[in-house]
Amino acid sequence: MANSRGRRRRFGAIRRLPSGRYQARYPGPDGVMRSAPFTFETMADADDWLAEKQTEIRRGEWRDPEAGAVGFRAYADKWVEERELAPLTRDLYRYLLDKHLTAFADLDVDEITAPRVREWRAERLRITGAKTITAKAYRLLKAIMETAVDDELIPRNPCRIKGAGKEKAAERRIATVAQVDALANAVGMRWRLMVYLGAYGPMRPEELAGLRRRDVDVDTLRVRIRLAEPERMNGRRVQSGTKSEAGTRTVILPAFLRRELRWHLESYAEPGPDGLVFVGEKGAPFRRSTFGRKWRRAREVVGMPEGFRFYDLRHTGHTLSTRSGATLKDTMVRAGQSSEKAALINQHSDDERQEEVAAGLDATVRRARAAAARKAAEKRSGTDLARGQ
Repeated sequence: MANSRGRRRRFGAIRRLPSGRYQARYPGPDGVMRSAPFTFETMADADDWLAEKQTEIRRGEWRDPEAGAVGFRAYADKWVEERELAPLTRDLYRYLLDKHLTAFADLDVDEITAPRVREWRAERLRITGAKTITAKAYRLLKAIMETAVDDELIPRNPCRIKGAGKEKAAERRIATVAQVDALANAVGMRWRLMVYLGAYGPMRPEELAGLRRRDVDVDTLRVRIRLAEPERMNGRRVQSGTKSEAGTRTVILPAFLRRELRWHLESYAEPGPDGLVFVGEKGAPFRRSTFGRKWRRAREVVGMPEGFRFYDLRHTGHTLSTRSGATLKDTMVRAGQSSEKAALINQHSDDERQEEVAAGLDATVRRARAAAARKAAEKRSGTDLARGQ
């Protein structure tokens, strides 16, 4: 059959329908004949469309129009399962899919378009006002859809909103030495060492949960961080590696913590080399919810802002270490962080330097405590003098 230009058609077929419009059909690379997704007003339009399809096939740009007819939720679940994710990350992704990406649950992958993504994000921000969690959900959606592009289910990622996946972290609060002491006293004797190690370690909560007696050397004031035991959303703890290679480290503590460390091990830690350093009142591994209640009460007693988290103690430790003379590399080694690689490639921090940092931190805290004690004494002296008059 000749086309509208008088040339014999060598690719595809066109037929006129009873409605007077034209239908175009073509053979894909797999030999299956497929119809255009719409009809054409003229034969010339149908012929042009077939020419475009032929060009796509010759260039290797053709994709099966049915390839994207895969349910998003099933594809997303498989995406999560196929990845080696940390338990808490897996829990987070499941939560985001269940609570924040439900708008796409009943759609096929190829039905998720850029306009739909923009509409979803705008609605989430309008309804919840939660910029951080929306950014996390957007990043997850973008990652899943990028894999769909790699799998040739869709030609292009529909997540193209600039900056939508970025989280603007609020300025982290820091506590003074006096406030750290007050928090340690208010949280209770069983947990005061956890506050000090969180601030002056500075150790992550999941690292503290995984500490064993054999990891702690009171004489040399060294604590070895080998693993982490994060608590999942179901309340169960799972033993895993540290957050990164840098997380596996030895922390040298300031000297003023020796008595705290020895007293805690004698009073509260489980017996034996594998005994947990921190356990609850009933002898079980401490629960995030239980400690969280104690932390919130302690924070209220001390008068700390409601948004001050236990994790912010790490920022306190960073700040005090820097004030005591530590370099950025020193604080990163101490906290088990691995970022800022380019800026720190020529810097080094060994055990000797870490001992210096610990000594500097010890001196900084002791000076702050002494100044607070002098201030309190002066206040008491002034009050006594006023009473005497």
